Amino acid sequence: MNIDILKKQVKSIENWLIHVRRDFHQYPELGTEEFRTQSKICEYLDKMNIPYRKSFNTGVIADIEGNNKNITIALRGDIDALPITDLKNIEYSSKNKGICHACGHDVHTTIVLGVAKYFYETKQKPPVNIRLLFQPAEETVGGAKPMIEDGALEGVSSVFGLHVDETIDVGKIGIKYGPMNASSDTLKIKIKGESCHGAYPSRGVDALLIASHVIIALQSIVSRNLDARESGVITIGTINGGTAGNIISDEIELKGTLRTLDSEVRARMKKRIEEIVKTLPLAFSGKGELSIEPGYAALVNHDKSVDIIKKSALELFGENSVYEKKLANMGVEDFAYFIEKTEGAFFTLGIRNKDKNITAQAHNGNFDIDESALVNGVMMQVLNVFNSI
Repeated sequence: MNIDILKKQVKSIENWLIHVRRDFHQYPELGTEEFRTQSKICEYLDKMNIPYRKSFNTGVIADIEGNNKNITIALRGDIDALPITDLKNIEYSSKNKGICHACGHDVHTTIVLGVAKYFYETKQKPPVNIRLLFQPAEETVGGAKPMIEDGALEGVSSVFGLHVDETIDVGKIGIKYGPMNASSDTLKIKIKGESCHGAYPSRGVDALLIASHVIIALQSIVSRNLDARESGVITIGTINGGTAGNIISDEIELKGTLRTLDSEVRARMKKRIEEIVKTLPLAFSGKGELSIEPGYAALVNHDKSVDIIKKSALELFGENSVYEKKLANMGVEDFAYFIEKTEGAFFTLGIRNKDKNITAQAHNGNFDIDESALVNGVMMQVLNVFNSI
């Protein structure tokens, strides 16, 4: 593919991309509530004569027919926003009080639409079929799984996803071979004792004291049950219980999270957490109960697809454009489910520009992007399709 022609063609739709992104940014919607967003996506697809169907309430699955009908490359964009107040004083600030696209999902949605716009405006047929996945609820219940169950990946050969990256400059691409994001599990723990007067603690069983020992013991799992070269995080974020300062607590509730990068490590840590919660309280004449709610799976990129992304970035932006991440992100991303059994990879798109004072972190009300990243994202995804052949 002629890179200079690609750059010129995508550059010609830059104003359209900016308009679309700013519209989404002004009207952000929370997960499973993206009804206006879905309507706008369908409106754009209708104008480009691209067939689609709705999925998982507010999601959209669209297909662009290619020359080779036996191969389908999927491109995913998540569409939900965050319950954060937009603090920016700009013309396209959020009009929905307390809701903001502070994680760049408006950008992801625009880029996937931009790929469709590219082929529509250039009047060329893609070399293979392209499936456009507009996925709801990445920040909440996770829309990836139900969309997959609804057939989003049927016939798909590989899938590419991206996320804006405020830690790298616009014009650069972030890649990671292997594990890129952690899995997550929510830990709910109840420690039960026996209440009594605080002046006579020997007459009861102090659930708060037991909970303290449980928390310390849980932290020892990472330092003493994992190999130093393995990764895992246990965080207890809340502790609730007790009624007064002079009463021994009879029940304490703990809530936390477990993050891992490897399924075997995940299983081992869950087993050790259960052993500690259920047996340690017995030493204090108490009782422990544990509930583990599974969250997202770990996102593990396929090397072949990362190679394609790297090749595309080097062709588009030059030798120093690729930032290869050495460490995985312990945050979660439900794109993981798209590449559990299907070839594919996730990468990041640089959007930082210190000269324009665009440096705010994601999940912050001041978050914004250098909008030239929109063109970069569209070019990357178009070229990923061509380089996948």
